Amino acid sequence: MDWQISEDTVPSAPVTEADTRSMAGRPPASGAWQDGDHPGGRQFAWLGPFTTERGDTIPHMRLAYETWGELNADRSNAVLITHALTGDSHVAGDAGPGHPTAGWWTPVVGPGLAIDTDRWFVIAPNVLGGCQGSTGPASIHPDGDHWASRFPYLTVRDQVAAHAALAEKLGIERWGAVIGGSMGGMHALEWAVTHPDRVARLAVIASPPVNTADQIALNSTQLEAIEIDPGFQGGEYYESAAGDGPHRGLALARRMAMLNYRGVIELNKRFDRSWQSEVSPLGHGGRFAVESYLDFHGNKFTRRFDANSYIRLVEAMDSHDVGRDRGGVEDALKRVTARTLVMGINTDRLFPIDGQHRIARGIGSTIHGSDAITIRSDFGHDGFLIETETVGHHLRELLAE
Repeated sequence: MDWQISEDTVPSAPVTEADTRSMAGRPPASGAWQDGDHPGGRQFAWLGPFTTERGDTIPHMRLAYETWGELNADRSNAVLITHALTGDSHVAGDAGPGHPTAGWWTPVVGPGLAIDTDRWFVIAPNVLGGCQGSTGPASIHPDGDHWASRFPYLTVRDQVAAHAALAEKLGIERWGAVIGGSMGGMHALEWAVTHPDRVARLAVIASPPVNTADQIALNSTQLEAIEIDPGFQGGEYYESAAGDGPHRGLALARRMAMLNYRGVIELNKRFDRSWQSEVSPLGHGGRFAVESYLDFHGNKFTRRFDANSYIRLVEAMDSHDVGRDRGGVEDALKRVTARTLVMGINTDRLFPIDGQHRIARGIGSTIHGSDAITIRSDFGHDGFLIETETVGHHLRELLAE
């Protein structure tokens, strides 16, 4: 699965009593941002009707997005950053009203940083189907109720088409760069294959050319965890009282996902076989520290995300196959003309490094030849959010020309 926010990416640590107290109270039925909530740094683009690949129609599509920097006169310095599964538009900046956590890539995006907002105009939208301001299952349907289970199935290509509608609305004909990690890397790659003349530079980070059977299998167990929660109610839970929504299933899905986000080395190094308290977990009712860590982050997640969105976005990830109806992966990758950076992580067990090498081999305009840049990290998949100095170094190289 995919990722996340900065406060969840820090190296794993045992859960404290203060952490536990911060999760006191019953979780809401949905953690989605809703109209009437503080917008924070969000801007909103109403983009009219949208028809999916499958032929379903969203009568009024909205994308929430945030921007940093200034668009130049010829509109050539726009950079699109696409977020991971449970990320959002808040790429950089402090926590505050509308944004309970700090930006998920704050060390990378800003004045003088790798993606230098003194030079680049950065746009980060919340993906279609998301739950942080863009049209998704938690949004209000034209009939006045939530979309809920009626929200249509989406593909990665649908979400890129929504990005393209936003670009048209903003008058951006060609991106100076499209950059994404994990699920966002799927969108970035799809952009460069579908619209090669509209992407000058491309960065695909910790993302595969296709979602494999192994990855789909892992995803399916998480979706089942949500759907069998009695509080899920077939997706019709928005009027449920706090504590009565599908928080148990969503928290369990998150726990499963985190086992693929984090690296074996890090979990073993941080927790070993330590206990959460003085009470023994060996038949005496205590818990291992790593169990409490997973529980805490699962519970925290239910307060900022929506179960229906999680399902729709995971389904979109499962649709990802850049070679679908294009003669296969290698033929599709030949379409890319952008100056390209491909990076992977040596300990990534979600999207292993061989997928990034396949992308690098298939694109003739990479800046490092036929092998992806390998980030060496104990942190597994989440390394692209944690190893910001290394990631930033290579992004500077991509954006230098």
